[in-house]
Amino acid sequence: PVTAGSIVVPYGHVIGNEKWRGSEIAQRLQGKIRLIFEDGLGLVDFHLSNRTCILYISEADLVAGDEFKRRLVRFRNASSLGGIVIVEKTQISDQYFLAVQKLVVLELGMVLLPVANQGEASQLITQLVSFVREQSKDHSRNPFIRKQCSQLAEPSVFRTVQQIPGVGKTKALLLLQQFGSIHRLCNASVKELELVVGQTVAQQIYAF
Repeated sequence: PVTAGSIVVPYGHVIGNEKWRGSEIAQRLQGKIRLIFEDGLGLVDFHLSNRTCILYISEADLVAGDEFKRRLVRFRNASSLGGIVIVEKTQISDQYFLAVQKLVVLELGMVLLPVANQGEASQLITQLVSFVREQSKDHSRNPFIRKQCSQLAEPSVFRTVQQIPGVGKTKALLLLQQFGSIHRLCNASVKELELVVGQTVAQQIYAF
């Protein structure tokens, strides 16, 4: 159920895993987006589009042990979908967050978004749905968007690289053209970075 093309998401809808029926997230999403529940989504919690889905890690998942890590690795190995990982970062789960961040972003190359609770998660999902919609509209209708840029990286990866001090849109694009992924960028040496962005910014990226 996690392979691309196995789920078709109608435009303007989100498909949620049956286990979320009646949850706080589901209640808060009602009225903002059209939510359909389905069994058999496997590892995925919410499908935002045919290509983008959400895996949700609750505070309870983090405290319970390593099962969530196995789930993420299985998803990454089995799926060509763009997976966004939403994690509940609370006072209790905060101690586990760095390890989760390292696994999700550096080792699996996925997007990680921390939230305080399910209410915040529902707001985030609503924003992501409209963002995913805009992206699909833009790329299908606008002939001036350079294909190279859209294939180069998921918009979320592109935005993540721009968060690095000293890196704007142009340098982010150059870095992703050169290294291809955040994982490879994180493992680049100062010398490799210097060839792309110069000495000063290379030092900043490496330190970050």
